[in-house]
Amino acid sequence: MAPFRPAAETDRRFPAEAPAQCRLCPRLVAYRHDNAASEPLWFNGAVASFGSPDARLLIVGLAPGRGGANRTGRPFTGDHAGVLLYDTLLKFGFARGVYDARPNDGLQLVDCMITNAVRCAPPGNKPTPIEIATCRAYFSARLDALPKLRMMLALGRVAHDQILTTLGHRKAAFAFAHGARHDLGSGIALFDSFHCSRYNTNTGRLTSDMFQAVFAAIRCELGRG
Repeated sequence: MAPFRPAAETDRRFPAEAPAQCRLCPRLVAYRHDNAASEPLWFNGAVASFGSPDARLLIVGLAPGRGGANRTGRPFTGDHAGVLLYDTLLKFGFARGVYDARPNDGLQLVDCMITNAVRCAPPGNKPTPIEIATCRAYFSARLDALPKLRMMLALGRVAHDQILTTLGHRKAAFAFAHGARHDLGSGIALFDSFHCSRYNTNTGRLTSDMFQAVFAAIRCELGRG
C-alpha cells in the first residue's frame, strides 16, 4: 500500500507534534499559565502523541484533561478516561505492560498511537471551533507522519469532525454514531466511539462492553500483523 497522505495539504512549517509551550491559541495559553501557577509541578503544556510511528491504528481523543494528560504529559494518563482506554488496549493486544496512570509506568503501545484533536487542555474540556481549527495543522502533520496508517478511531464527535475536515471530507456524508465504520478511501477506515469520559461511563451512555465491541471490530479487521 502506498504511504497515506491527508487530502488536505500539510503545512510543512508544522511538525507532527506541537511545542510544549505552543502559543497559537491565546485562551489555551492563558489557561496553561493559570494551571502552572496553581500546580507548578504539573506538565502544563501541549501533550505529544503516544505510540509507535509505524502504527496502523490511530486513536484520536478530544484534548488533554486538566488533571490527566495536562498533569502527566501523556495522553489519557492519570484520569478516569485512561483507565478504560488502556485496559481495553491491553485486552486487545494494542498495548503491553501495566498501566499505572503515570508516564514512566513502562506501558508500550503496539501497532497503535494515541493523539488528540487539540493538543492543549481547554477550560471545561471544551475547545472552541477556532482552537480546533488552529490545531488542525499539527493533526494533519501527524497523519502525514504515519506511513502505515490503516484505521482511525474517533473518541467523540470533535475527534470525528477533526479527522473528516483534515482529510477534506464532508461531515454530512459520514454521520457520527457509536460503533459506526466509515470508508474514507485510500485504504483508510474510520471507527466511531463515544468518548470514554467519566461522564459517559457514569451515566451509562458508554459501557465497557460497548467500548470493547468497537475494539473487537477493529482487531478483527486489522488482524494481528
